[in-house]
Formats: sequence, C-alpha cells, structure tokens
Amino acid sequence: MPSTKFVLWTLIACGLVTWLSRILPFVLLKKFNLPAKVVEFLGFVPITIMAALWFENLFHQNLGHLPTIDYANLIASIPTVLTAILTKKLLLIVIVGIISLALVRLAI
Repeated sequence: MPSTKFVLWTLIACGLVTWLSRILPFVLLKKFNLPAKVVEFLGFVPITIMAALWFENLFHQNLGHLPTIDYANLIASIPTVLTAILTKKLLLIVIVGIISLALVRLAI
C-alpha cells in the first residue's frame, strides 16, 4: 500500500502538470505572435473536437456488425445543429444540446 506522502506528492505533481499545460500556452502566446495561417488553422480545433464528440455519441459500435444509430442523440442533435448554424456560440450550443437530450430522454 503506497504511503500517504507519496500519494500527496503524486497528486500535487499531477495537478501542477495539468495546470502548466493549460496556462503555459496562454503565457507564451502573449509574448509571441503566431502567423495568420496558424491562427486560421487553430480556429478549426473547437469545431473538430465537437464533431468528434458528436459522432462518437451518435453511433454505437457493435463488434461484428455495422454501427447503429442512437436515435435519442440524433433527435437531440437537430435543435443543437440548428443552434450552431444560427448562433455559432459554443456555450449556447452546449446548453441547447444538454436540454434537448434531457427532454428527449424524458419523453422516451
């Protein structure tokens, strides 16, 4: 069984690494300017992450079979995608998606 001191230092080190990996890019980007092409490329990162999360939850993998569609997520996706097209505000898209899925699951 690991000692309490070891676990405490491991938690502190993990927290520090996590904090630094989130803060360090902001600190460095204040001192340096990125080329316009890099900034344009990084603009696609949030939509790519959201699309990957969406597709991961839209289909269910069954070994030996084709993926099946999760119809609750598909129905909840309709108002979410419409919100994304109309507003392009990430927080509003997430809120509409959560509320839509909650209402669909409540109805089912």
